[in-house]
Amino acid sequence: MSYQLLILIPITVEIQTLDEGWPEFLNAAEKMPGLIRESVCRIDQPIFGQNFLRRIYSFSFETKDHLEKALLSPPGEKAGNILHRLTQGNMILISGEYKEDYLENIQEKPS
Repeated sequence: MSYQLLILIPITVEIQTLDEGWPEFLNAAEKMPGLIRESVCRIDQPIFGQNFLRRIYSFSFETKDHLEKALLSPPGEKAGNILHRLTQGNMILISGEYKEDYLENIQEKPS
């Protein structure tokens, strides 16, 4: 189990500006203390319902406390300011507990 920060980028964000500035953001974000993993989902098609997102970025930390300390750290504050500038404040930040399992661990085993 870990704790994740999710950055939801809506389709209304100017993607060229975001892409050009993303290395600057990552340079700051990757220096946040306690960061253990990052990932991106580039949304290419909705399967059901109305899509309003272009990208979902995930940053994983060991605990909620680690995440909070990372966000308040100088690199975290710098990353936040860069993100705000790149999106003009048009983003959604959410956090929560993250659990993952492999199918072989949850499937019924033959007796």
